[in-house]
Amino acid sequence: MAESIPEVEEYLEEREPRHRVLDDAVLREPISVLNPAAPVSVEKGSTIAEAIRRMQEHHIGCVLVIEGERLVGIFTERDVLRHLVGDEIDPAKTLVDELMTPNPETLAPDAAIAFALNKMSLGGFRHVPLVDESHRPVGIVSVKDIVEYMVDFFPEVLNVPPEPGLDVTRAREGA
Repeated sequence: MAESIPEVEEYLEEREPRHRVLDDAVLREPISVLNPAAPVSVEKGSTIAEAIRRMQEHHIGCVLVIEGERLVGIFTERDVLRHLVGDEIDPAKTLVDELMTPNPETLAPDAAIAFALNKMSLGGFRHVPLVDESHRPVGIVSVKDIVEYMVDFFPEVLNVPPEPGLDVTRAREGA
């Protein structure tokens, strides 16, 4: 039987992926570990067209509406679908103030991930603005941010081959 070499065993142990455990401690981590995106915003009084342009420009699903430096609302893709599609609203003439969600639910960047999940689940939100003590936007956390963070806990799932015939590189929004 071959004798083991301690240096080789140590090297191999270091090369083995460390499996992280999804437990309560992970959910108590602050939202800041998700590296939330910087907020993209429009001023209150901006047009819907400007808000949509900003969303398209940054490839994001929402913009925060600010007055001065303070958060006063959020305008999302859902607002576009619910209020603009099929209605006789002119995005170039309609103000974002008319269709935004005023005074959205917010969290501080040091709040636990579990609080973000709770707000998103109970409220049906996909985005939660992060604000400082003066209610100035400092970030935004999305469901996607949380899912990407959680995926690290399930490496086996990521190694599962895709469904035969399914081109996952072309599928969007689960379609």
